[in-house]
Amino acid sequence: MNKQFVNELADIKTDFAQWYTDVILKTDMVDYGPVKGTMVIKPYGYAVWENIQHYLDKEFKKRGVQNAYFPLLIPESYLKKESEHVEGFAPEVAVVTYAGGEELSEKLIIRPTSETIICEMYAKWIKSYRDLPMVMNQWCNVMRWEKTTRPFLRTSEFLWQEGHTVQASNEDAKKDAQEMLKVYSDCLRNLMAIPTLTGRKTEKEKFAGAVETYSLEAVMKDGKCLQAGTTHNLGQNFAKASNIRFLNKNGDLEYGYSTSWGVSTRLIGALVMVHGDERGLRMPPNIAPIQAVIVPIANHKPGVNEKCQEVYNKLNKAEIRVKFDNSDNTPGWKFNEYEMKGVPVRLEIGPRDIENNVLTAVRRDTHEKVQINLDNVVSELNDLMHIIQDNMLKQAEENLKTAIVETDDFDELVKAVNDGKVVLSYHCGNNECEEAIKQKTTIKTRVIHSYNEAHKCIYCDKSSKYRIYFGKQY
Repeated sequence: MNKQFVNELADIKTDFAQWYTDVILKTDMVDYGPVKGTMVIKPYGYAVWENIQHYLDKEFKKRGVQNAYFPLLIPESYLKKESEHVEGFAPEVAVVTYAGGEELSEKLIIRPTSETIICEMYAKWIKSYRDLPMVMNQWCNVMRWEKTTRPFLRTSEFLWQEGHTVQASNEDAKKDAQEMLKVYSDCLRNLMAIPTLTGRKTEKEKFAGAVETYSLEAVMKDGKCLQAGTTHNLGQNFAKASNIRFLNKNGDLEYGYSTSWGVSTRLIGALVMVHGDERGLRMPPNIAPIQAVIVPIANHKPGVNEKCQEVYNKLNKAEIRVKFDNSDNTPGWKFNEYEMKGVPVRLEIGPRDIENNVLTAVRRDTHEKVQINLDNVVSELNDLMHIIQDNMLKQAEENLKTAIVETDDFDELVKAVNDGKVVLSYHCGNNECEEAIKQKTTIKTRVIHSYNEAHKCIYCDKSSKYRIYFGKQY
């Protein structure tokens, strides 16, 4: 391994946090914005977000979701209509008080989420059961004034999608929240090769104003959890606050049942921390901005650049995301650069390869070398990328399995979590007990694994309500 290359990154085993920062900066995914807590997503990082968008947008539209756009600024009075909601977001909101050269008569909130303003509009648009379900999504930015920030994982401004629906019944709302949880889970698994722990959040950890919150928890290589996405059954709470009512089939007025669901650019952080290694990023082919890079060997020799261009044209026509690097950097520099960027396959073409009508493919996931026939380069490369995608999911599943331990002893739970594990154990479901654990250890509940467990709570010895995952979080 090239010593100079290794020195560019902190040690992933001894300084995971610095390794993460080094990777996202040195691979040109992101840079720090001029305002504290903001980030500039550079083209390589934004391309990852675009691939997430394309996958999810297609899945949303299969389910009748329509895209729309709602204003960035929300009247403060809208936020105050739902008391739990305003209380939950109060510390994080950014407020506009001055515009157009004068003090505003009503403060405006820069959206931390859009439930309130969307519900106000839905109240205007929904009149009858024939208008239901109303299902819209917006791709936008939101602002939450975070005290401690880290690019992608937690920033004051970030990109996300937020879906908002109104349903005719609580059963339909619950079904919608659970269905969208599966859409997210499939996205992480199929596109990003990331397995997740999915389930309902506790009453204490649910979204402000929700009846039920469901979450996907991805486990990073250091054993900490990352809440990768959430869906919420909001019941009638927001409908009552915004007066969303409809005439049912019997001609009676009743309140609608709403849901909301979203994932954000923190998924890019999950991608880095689930798959990365001591050499930098490792991108699963399905989400990689560059799926294959062509590196000419001895490109000063006749025919090498021409053959590389020919292969590039074939792959590009087949809609494989390919780059031909014919810059004057050395092959060794290019090897290091694209390994750090996590490009799944490096394609080397030199005079000897051309003579033998092959190219050498180097896998980023295993560093193995494979020869590909130039006549079948499209089909063989596609086959290889499927193998890499499957292998990276298998590796991530094994890492997740290894990260989870089970215990009924509280001291063992604390030690395991501090050692980088996620613990599955029993809990009474009491908010005060959950808060006591958090205050004592900084350990929080993640998602509920199962209900009706006839055991004792790991902390207070009362009867357990459920079995749940405990861990530390980003």
